[in-house]
Amino acid sequence: MIKSELVQRIAAQNPHLYQRDVENIINAILGEITTAMAGGDRVELRGFGAFSVKHRPARTGRNPRTGAHVAVAKKSVPFFKTGKEMRERLNREDGAAE
Repeated sequence: MIKSELVQRIAAQNPHLYQRDVENIINAILGEITTAMAGGDRVELRGFGAFSVKHRPARTGRNPRTGAHVAVAKKSVPFFKTGKEMRERLNREDGAAE
């Protein structure tokens, strides 16, 4: 599912809201999560999961084609860990997804 499909689904489930308002709300939520992570904070949504930033140190890599050693700079990568409720929902015995 892409963001525009998410907006359409939420707008369809809430006919009292305009689609542009739903889009603004989703953009605001995603923007706040991004801003918090950029500031080094962890974002936890109970029942859904937690977003955090993992820092990878600089290292020496290898070009698979030539075998030459290359320097790989340090970087920060986003990390998501699912919440217990989501994990249980995805791993139900009956296999049915809602």
